[in-house]
Amino acid sequence: MRRKGVNYSKYGYIFTFPFVLAFLIFSLYPILYTAVIGFTDMQGLIPKPIHLLDDPFKNFKDLLFDNPSFRKSLTNTGLLWVVNFIPQIVLALLLTAWFTNKRLNIRGQGTFKVLLYMPNIITASTIAVLFGSLFAYPMGPINSLFQSLGWTDAPIFFLQDKTTARGIVAFIQFWMWYGNTMIILVAGVMGINPALFESAAIDGANGWQTFFRITLPSLRTILLYTLITSMIGGLTMFDIPQLFLQGGPDNSTLTTSMFIYGQAFKGSYMYNRAAAASMILFVIAAILSGLLFYLMRDRDAARLKKAEKKNRKSAHAATEMEV
Repeated sequence: MRRKGVNYSKYGYIFTFPFVLAFLIFSLYPILYTAVIGFTDMQGLIPKPIHLLDDPFKNFKDLLFDNPSFRKSLTNTGLLWVVNFIPQIVLALLLTAWFTNKRLNIRGQGTFKVLLYMPNIITASTIAVLFGSLFAYPMGPINSLFQSLGWTDAPIFFLQDKTTARGIVAFIQFWMWYGNTMIILVAGVMGINPALFESAAIDGANGWQTFFRITLPSLRTILLYTLITSMIGGLTMFDIPQLFLQGGPDNSTLTTSMFIYGQAFKGSYMYNRAAAASMILFVIAAILSGLLFYLMRDRDAARLKKAEKKNRKSAHAATEMEV
C-alpha cells in the first residue's frame, strides 16, 4: 500500500509571504512611483493633480544641462567616494593579510577587530559632533595642537576651506568603514581552502607571494561585493555631510542625496526634480555596477565556457553533416 507523501513546499511560500508583501509595498511600489514622478510636473506641498509632461524627459534635461548644483553634487559625490575608498580598501587588505597570516600568529585578534570595527557602530550624529569639536575654530584641539607644534601661527578655519572640508568628510567615511571592509575580507579569507596555503608554504612561497597569488585571486567575488556595496554607499552618501557641514562651504560637500533631499523637502518641494535626480543616480549606479562585474569577471572561466560552447557547436554541425 503506497503512502501519500506530504508536500512541505507550500509552508515555504507561506513563511516568505510577509517579506514579499513588505517588499512590494515598501520597496517596489515607492521605486516605481518615484520613476513615474520623474516624468510629471508634481511639485508643491499642497497635493495637486499631476500630469505627464509634453516632453517626458524635461526634468532630466534640466538637471543634467541647466542645473549646476546637481552637476556639482555628482562631482562631489564621486570625489568623496574615491578619496575615502582607495585608502579604505588598501588598509583593509593590509589588515586582512596581517590577521590571516599563520606565520605571525597574532594574539588578541578578537580585541583588535572589535576596536577597528567600533567606528562603524557609532551614530553619524555623534561622529559629526565629535569632528566638529576637534576642528573647531579658533580653539579646537587640532588648532591647539598645530600651534603648540609650531606648524601655524594663526588658527586655521578648517571647516570653511573647500579642500580641508572635503578631506575631513572623506576621512570620516574612511574611518567609519575600513573596519567593516576588513571584517568582510577576513571572512572571505577564512573561506579559502587551507590546502592552498599549505601547498604554497611547502613550495617556499613567502607571505607577499601567497597574498597576491592565492589570497587576492580567491577573493575576487568578495572584492566585487565590497566594491559594489561601497560604490552604492558612496553614491548615496548623506548623513555625515548633512550633519557635519550641511553641504558647505560653498556646496563643496553637497552630495547627490543631499541635493535630492533639498529638492523634495525644502523650498518649493519639487518632487518631480527630486525623482528625476534619483533615477539618474540609479542609472549611474547600475552602469558602474555592470562595469565592475565586467572588469572583475573570471576571464579563465569565461574563456573555458566560450571554448566549450564552440566545441558543442562543432559537434552539432558534425552530427548534422553525418545525418
